[in-house]
Amino acid sequence: MIAKMKKLTFLVYHKEYDAFLKSIRDLGVVHVATKAQGSAENAALQESIRLSARYAATIKMLQGLNIPAVAHTGNVEKGEETLAEFEGLQQQIQQVSHKLQAVEKELLQLEPWGNFEPTSLDRLRDAGYQIDFYICSDKQFKEEWTNLYNAIIINHVGSKLYFVTVVPVGKNVDLEVEAAKLPDCSLSDLQTRKEDLIKQNDELQTRMKELAASAIPDLQVAQAQVHSQIEFSKVVLNTDSLADNKLMLLQGWAPAERIGEIERFLETKEVYYEVADPTPEDDVPILLDNKGFFRLFEPIMRLYMLPKYNELDLTPFFAPFFMLFFGLCLGDSGYGLFMLLAVTIYRLVAKNISASMKPILTLVQLLGASTMVCGLLTGTCFGFNLYDIQLPLFQSLKEAISLDNQQMFNLSLILGGVQIIFGMILKAVNQTIQFGFKYAVATIGWLFILVSTAIAFAAPGFMPMGGTIHLVFLVIGVLMAYLYNSPGKNVFINIGLGLWDSYNMATGLLGDVLSYVRLFALGLSGGILASVFNSLAVGMSPDNVIAGPIVMVLIFVIGHAINMFMNVLGAMVHPMRLTFVEFFKNSGYEGGGKEYKPFKN
Repeated sequence: MIAKMKKLTFLVYHKEYDAFLKSIRDLGVVHVATKAQGSAENAALQESIRLSARYAATIKMLQGLNIPAVAHTGNVEKGEETLAEFEGLQQQIQQVSHKLQAVEKELLQLEPWGNFEPTSLDRLRDAGYQIDFYICSDKQFKEEWTNLYNAIIINHVGSKLYFVTVVPVGKNVDLEVEAAKLPDCSLSDLQTRKEDLIKQNDELQTRMKELAASAIPDLQVAQAQVHSQIEFSKVVLNTDSLADNKLMLLQGWAPAERIGEIERFLETKEVYYEVADPTPEDDVPILLDNKGFFRLFEPIMRLYMLPKYNELDLTPFFAPFFMLFFGLCLGDSGYGLFMLLAVTIYRLVAKNISASMKPILTLVQLLGASTMVCGLLTGTCFGFNLYDIQLPLFQSLKEAISLDNQQMFNLSLILGGVQIIFGMILKAVNQTIQFGFKYAVATIGWLFILVSTAIAFAAPGFMPMGGTIHLVFLVIGVLMAYLYNSPGKNVFINIGLGLWDSYNMATGLLGDVLSYVRLFALGLSGGILASVFNSLAVGMSPDNVIAGPIVMVLIFVIGHAINMFMNVLGAMVHPMRLTFVEFFKNSGYEGGGKEYKPFKN
């Protein structure tokens, strides 16, 4: 269900406004409608947003190093220092990397010529000789150059020749080959420089890892403070100024059950306020307030979209179906038992499980239990058939609840029809709540047609197909669906829209119901694949007392781990698809509500 909300309007003297906002933030109850990023000319807000992005990028990069972190309470000042140090380290690492690339490039140029000191070339020049460096292919080199220019081959790499010419200073050397330009240092100097740069890079990377191990909590706390400043600035920008900027007008929302607490708080402040019920035009933030079992399925609803304030919250209505559909899709009692035991042991052993994680673990336990029960319909347990075991318990279960493939197929279609009809009932309720009963008349008419036909098909002894009672329901349904299809319009338009709805209903409902066949198909395919892995484990194990059991267990464990991962993924995705598409569509769900987010630290 959706928590009832109240609209709050505050009128505050401008000199007291900042202090009032801080007190509202400390209260942490009021949801304030804010602008996305403030006005473009607000430099302080834009700078805060950029600073938050810098913190986020730093935290992400340090976490990406996968260094075990030391847990401790974060410090804002240390977080600010860490950000500056991290960005400085990044800049230094980038500079060292560029220098290292340049040195490696020079090494590649100089290695073919060997290690020599550039100063020796200067001494030769002083003695009246100049040395030039050239590169050419084997075919390009001419032996006559040896006599003309004293050409000396220095190295031969692949098809390339590296040679020098030694001529008196001022003599023109005319060779149509590539002239090499070498660095102004020796090969050993470059290698030493490269080693120094690698050492510098290693030291910087080590310091980066130290930050990743110790500074992430500090960065997160500092980022949280920046977020708080951003939200505060957004609220300030959202405020309207009245009476020549002397009065500040602010509107917000709060759960109705917290209004008493807010009023007691406001009585201590010099502020005018009003509390009112939301109007149909208001964009009211949504706070889901389901209890117990149904609360566990709220994260699944959020994956789609929240309902509008004047809509039904469908979470309690799809929750039992989702749990049942998951069990049918996974369809293996062994897998369900594994999920249940694994999560239970984890909850007993793990320390410091977060409050947000506990409901998810409970949901997984419930889904595992549902899979155990649904798996008994076919008797599948890790690919084996429990009902082949001649034990009284299994044989009694086989007689009581066992279903063959045809019955499982029929069960899937029946569940689909039940959920779709249930969705149409919710649609009629939703239309009555939002617009009035007359807008739900057409939907109720279709319910008369569909439900009476389904009963006549399933229980002809109770209501014969085409009998008097069935025909009465059909006539009533047709009149309601065709004459009240669109209240306020003339009868001919309503009849035309009714005919169009008949076409959509005939084609759409058939496709929707057939979509539920996936409940049977996924369970069947998962069971078949599990039995294949069992056969492989037995068939591929060698005939050896020691190696045989080891290979069998490895194939069994790895195969079922792969199968379980794939089937659990499918058992989550396909029930979501049936919920979000078939059920939500037939229940007339629109959604689009924005989540209630109180203004707080």
